[in-house]
Amino acid sequence: MTPSEIQSIKQRFGIIGNAPSLNYAIQVAAQVAPTDMTVLITGESGSGKESFSKIIHALSPRKHGQFIAINCGAIPEGTIDSELFGHEKGSFTGAQEARKGYFEVTNGGTIFLDEIGEMPLGTQARLLRVLENGEFIRVGSSKVQKTDVRVVAATNVNLLDAVREGRFREDLYYRLNTVPITVPPLRERGDDIYLLFRKFATDFADRYRVKPISLTSDAVQELQRFRFPGNIRQLKNVAEQMSVLETEREVDSRRLRNYLPADQSSRLPMLVSAAGSATDGAGNAYSERDLLYKVLFDMRRDMTDLKKLVLDLAGGQRPQEAQELLRQNSHLFTNVSVAPYDGNPAAARPLRPAPTDGATSDYILNSRELTVDDAADYEDEAHRVEDITHETEEETLSLEAKEKEMIIKALKKHNNKRKYAAHDLGISERTLYRKLKQYDLEQA
Repeated sequence: MTPSEIQSIKQRFGIIGNAPSLNYAIQVAAQVAPTDMTVLITGESGSGKESFSKIIHALSPRKHGQFIAINCGAIPEGTIDSELFGHEKGSFTGAQEARKGYFEVTNGGTIFLDEIGEMPLGTQARLLRVLENGEFIRVGSSKVQKTDVRVVAATNVNLLDAVREGRFREDLYYRLNTVPITVPPLRERGDDIYLLFRKFATDFADRYRVKPISLTSDAVQELQRFRFPGNIRQLKNVAEQMSVLETEREVDSRRLRNYLPADQSSRLPMLVSAAGSATDGAGNAYSERDLLYKVLFDMRRDMTDLKKLVLDLAGGQRPQEAQELLRQNSHLFTNVSVAPYDGNPAAARPLRPAPTDGATSDYILNSRELTVDDAADYEDEAHRVEDITHETEEETLSLEAKEKEMIIKALKKHNNKRKYAAHDLGISERTLYRKLKQYDLEQA
């Protein structure tokens, strides 16, 4: 699609923004609309998923048919089958007459099933039959009926996780996910945030008959840094509050922060799941132990890189820079001795291990006390540093070995008193007993 065609769709459906991810989602929706393929729209709550279902319906051959949007999470489990597929008179208490369901009413049209991840498993089986064969049975009936309905589904949860947890049918997931469309969250849309704010501020100014709110440059930056977990819905609420409550119509960043919750302001790379455990970007849960090891190993890798850099500077006849680097990071090293540099490049010597114990973590930079016969000695040191990096990478893959080692150390420290060892490790006695059994340390 051309940019002008995408812009025409945005104007028609009131979509504001120019983010590439938003334009791509609109393009996919427009391309799939003329077909009868099932579409699964994913995105966070409040990101505007329903707008894409309307685009698909309006640009399809079914545009003259009925369009119904249903929130599966808002319908009680006991009545959702009746709502979707209808029921016969007397099929359950209160069913005083027969009723057509949404799939029967919208024959020839489009049904938008929002929050599909909240649909009960029994209803999922009925929906799968509709998608596969176009057939359904009313509640309390044995008669199979036909329907020609296009299904567009949406969810703000990871359906693959729901499949693994047994909350969503795998066959239904793959049947729905024929064409996936991902709606980007507001925080990933850059300048679109301010464009949307201006639109909302203008709308509310007309509604409440006041002058539109405007933002100073620092307030615009503050607005675009905010995470907006509630996405467009939250931004709209902020604009409405400011339109009503602000006496001054130009708002700076200090006053803007009064409308932005402090606990939602930081864009941290680490996310926290609903269960309270940390997760990576892919949604994989980290335990506290995993996080601790990750931090420790990252620190060691950084140390190795720093040492190698100092070696490179010293070996490259740049001892003054190496000395300065050591001074700035002296708190990271043990047994470091830095001799003063007299400004004579000819007297410069490479960085060498301190002769205390030969450990690679102990270094000395001394242009007078140590001498080097040739460059081969320096190359040897560089290889030693590279070996440390290799060793670090292998150790990161052995978290269980580290855990076992820490348990043994804690037990030795407390003379095999498990209660105190567990307290020192920050775990319960029950967890420690289980770990002892897991690692065959019960005799420890």
